[in-house]
Amino acid sequence: MSDTGALRAHLLAARLAGEVATAREDSLRNYRLFAARDPRALIGIDPERSWGQRELLGLMADRCGVSADPLHTSGRDVIDPERTLAALDAFALAIAGAARRGVPVLFGTGHPRQLLGFYAALADAVSAAGCEILTPAQGRCVDILTRFGLRTHHLDYVRGVALVREPASGRRGGEPGAHSHSPLPVRLALAAAAESGGPLPGLVVGDHGWVCGAGQLGFEAIGLADSDDPAPFVGEAEGTVSVVVPLDDAVRSGHYRPLTRYVLKRACLSQ
Repeated sequence: MSDTGALRAHLLAARLAGEVATAREDSLRNYRLFAARDPRALIGIDPERSWGQRELLGLMADRCGVSADPLHTSGRDVIDPERTLAALDAFALAIAGAARRGVPVLFGTGHPRQLLGFYAALADAVSAAGCEILTPAQGRCVDILTRFGLRTHHLDYVRGVALVREPASGRRGGEPGAHSHSPLPVRLALAAAAESGGPLPGLVVGDHGWVCGAGQLGFEAIGLADSDDPAPFVGEAEGTVSVVVPLDDAVRSGHYRPLTRYVLKRACLSQ
C-alpha cells in the first residue's frame, strides 16, 4: 500500500477523519457563534466580511467535508479523508519551505495533551535542518477567559512547543498544559519577540488561537483544526491563514504519529 493509502486507512481507523467524535450540534453552535462574531468562536480571526450561518456551513462542507444540509442537526460530523490528505501535503510543503529558507519557527498548541508530540517532532526536524525554534515570553503570565471565569496562566515551552499552564491547578510533573482556544498567548509571545529585538517567526505552526492569532497579525501560519472550529478555515478562505488541515484534534496522542511521519517524509525531513 502507498504512503497515502496507508495514511488514509489510518485516518479512518483512528477516526481522525471519516465519522469523527465531534458532535454536529457542537459544530452548528460554533458556526452560529462565529456568525455573531462571538470572540469565543473567532479565536483571533477578524473576518474581512460578514459570514452567515449558511455560508459557514457551505465553507465547512467544502473545506472539511461535513454535511452541507442545514436540516442535518444531530449525530456525528464527517471529515473527508481526501481533504485531510490534500491539506497535509500543503502543510508539508510549508514545513519544507521553512526548512529550506532556514527561517525561525514558532510552535504552539491549545491541545497539549493530544498534539504536543506531533508539533515537537516537527520542531526537532526543522531545528535539525537549521531553523531556530523560538521560545519568547517563557514564564510570562496571561489572563485567559475560561468557562470558570478569568484565569491567570503561564506561558511555557515543552520540547520547543508553546502551551499555557494554570498555576493554581495544583498538578505537577505530568500535567501537560491547559486546553485553550485563546489567541492571547501567541500575541504575548510575538509581542515579546518584537520588544526584545529578537528574531520574529517566518512560520507559525499550531492550532486554535495560535494559528488564528498569528495569521491575523500577518505571520505565515499553518495548523490543524476540527470541524467545529470555523475560524481557521475562514482565515484560510480569506488568506489570513496559509494552510489548515481538517481532522479530529482530540483523539489519543499516539494516533498522530503516522501523520508526523507522513509530513516529515513529504517535507524531505525524515531522520
